[in-house]
Amino acid sequence: MSEDKRDNLLRRGWRKVREAGTRRLAISGLIVAAALAFGYFSWSLPISGSAERALYDARLYFQADREPIPPDPRVVMVVFDDQTLIAAKKRSPFDRGLLAQALRNLDSLGPKAIGIDILFDQPQDEDADLVSTLRAMKTPVAVGYADVATNAGEIGFEQQKFLESFLGRLEGSRARPGSVRLDDIYGVTRRFPPLDAELPPSLGRAMLAAAGESARTLPGYEGAIRYRLEKYEGEGIAPKLRIDTFFDNGIVADPEVRELLRGQIAGRYVLIGGDVVDYDRVATPLSETADTVRPPGVQVHVEMMQQMLDGERFRHVSPLVLWTLTYLIVAMGVLTALLEWGTWRVLTFVVAQFLLIAGIPVAMQFLGVDTMGVPAFGWFVAWTLAFLAVTAVARAAGAAQRNFAQSALGKYLPREMAEEIIEHPELLALHGEKKELFVLFSDLEGFTKMSHAIAPEMVAKLLNRYLDMLSQVVLDHGGVIDKFVGDAVVAFWGAPIPHEDDGERAARCGYAIWQAGEAFRKEVAAMDPDLPKIGKTRVGLHWGEAVVGNFGGQRRIQYTALGDSMNTAARLEAASKSLDSAIMASREFADRSGVDWWRAMGRVQLRGRARPVELMEPAPDFPLTDRDRLARAAIAVDVDIAAAVALVAYVAGRHPDDSALQNLLKRTRHLEEGGFYVLG
Repeated sequence: MSEDKRDNLLRRGWRKVREAGTRRLAISGLIVAAALAFGYFSWSLPISGSAERALYDARLYFQADREPIPPDPRVVMVVFDDQTLIAAKKRSPFDRGLLAQALRNLDSLGPKAIGIDILFDQPQDEDADLVSTLRAMKTPVAVGYADVATNAGEIGFEQQKFLESFLGRLEGSRARPGSVRLDDIYGVTRRFPPLDAELPPSLGRAMLAAAGESARTLPGYEGAIRYRLEKYEGEGIAPKLRIDTFFDNGIVADPEVRELLRGQIAGRYVLIGGDVVDYDRVATPLSETADTVRPPGVQVHVEMMQQMLDGERFRHVSPLVLWTLTYLIVAMGVLTALLEWGTWRVLTFVVAQFLLIAGIPVAMQFLGVDTMGVPAFGWFVAWTLAFLAVTAVARAAGAAQRNFAQSALGKYLPREMAEEIIEHPELLALHGEKKELFVLFSDLEGFTKMSHAIAPEMVAKLLNRYLDMLSQVVLDHGGVIDKFVGDAVVAFWGAPIPHEDDGERAARCGYAIWQAGEAFRKEVAAMDPDLPKIGKTRVGLHWGEAVVGNFGGQRRIQYTALGDSMNTAARLEAASKSLDSAIMASREFADRSGVDWWRAMGRVQLRGRARPVELMEPAPDFPLTDRDRLARAAIAVDVDIAAAVALVAYVAGRHPDDSALQNLLKRTRHLEEGGFYVLG
């Protein structure tokens, strides 16, 4: 599609929206503004925030590394699990004597640093042994720390006081506190814990700093944790050893056994923590998305430490970028609502935009961007709100335009026909086509003469009232008003939408037009006795072919019918005065009308027509026997003029006050060769 054509579509859509009115535009603007706010702040809102976090977890799950890789040799987990507790015959708190033995043996194997993901917040009989062991350690040790302010669910005030006194006993040693806090807001650990000047460094950062690798702690980083889904033969993301009673039975003291363990401990970072089912487990984006077993907290510390050792920071998205993207997405929703395209094209365009909206956070994630805070659900909702807001205004404007168009078309077309044309505007395309029409032409006798005798204001008032009455009659009978010519009304049936009963509608309309004219005469006489008398409303009815359609050009068009059938109907109306009648129809019309009230009124040659027209007049109350006699007379003129005259004379004698019959008798006595009468 060319740019000009697309601009035209947008301009047309915008024009439609503007026509909805100031109030609707203001409401729509507020909704679009709300869409912008919702799109940007969706992470902070209750329901949308849950959706955003679920989508974020899904992105992390699908982005996580799945390639088989060996365990990281730089970090070792030493855990106590359910089997350790069973062997120690002490479930909680963990046996600190056993821990002290493990620390002494690990210290002898030359690790870089040790981190203890255990809180010493309650007294035990073995505390003195543990404190003595920690003070004697050659290896730097980060001892787990937490406080009520940041870990209210993990520690109480009295526990914190004991923990601080325990750590105070380690001053002057190589043991330093390390925060075990995890950022598990909303129940899932997604990010590095927030930096807090009131807390010691996190466990992993404290270990790296103690080992002289402060530069590798990702200073200032609070972004996403890099989780991985390695698939390999082994027990986890890092080598895992279990604290067991073998420390107590002297096996590790055996130089040969110790040397076997040295290869797994020497020069590595060692994290000690619990791996007790239903106690030490934490939720991560991977476990919540895949519904897998949650890892122990110590493993999360290991993953953060490995990320720091690799120096991998997820890049942050600035607020300006988020606002810009949100604005563009809302703008897409607005512009899509303004486009006046077909349903399938709009649907295809919408699907493409939804794929783009969904793809932006996914692409960012795979490009190493921290997409926590990047809307996904919020952008979908923002686009939808903007689209619906503008669409609602456009629909309101469209409804108003439709009502206006319906009202305008309704002045010329029946309501149901106007509705169908609005639904299918191609029915009024700029072209002409040949149609078989039932045509009506009416005229008010004497109105032109009267208009010269009264004030112009009264002329306009009477003419509008008269045309309004006749227009309503035409529309009530399903006709199309072709035009007004002064006080004349031209209407037809059979286009743009033909119906099976068009002939009957046209016939009954012709009769009703005459009745409406009579009612108008009485109304005018009652209005002002001094007004000149108004004559009859005369009607001409004909059936024939005509070219019907929109004519005039692209800028100014008129839906009308052209052709001899239109002229014939006009001449039949004009001839009715000479025939002393009010309504005259051609036999072509009467035979297709579907009504049986017609009486034959002879054959005449109309002015401007070479071929004679056989006349029929509606006479609903005329006796059937006399109607049959007139029909026989119409046939007899071609074979026995005298018999035809006798039949007409007999019928006219039975109805001496019927001026149209008297006129027929006169014409029948003066027929031309060929059985027709030439009207002067």
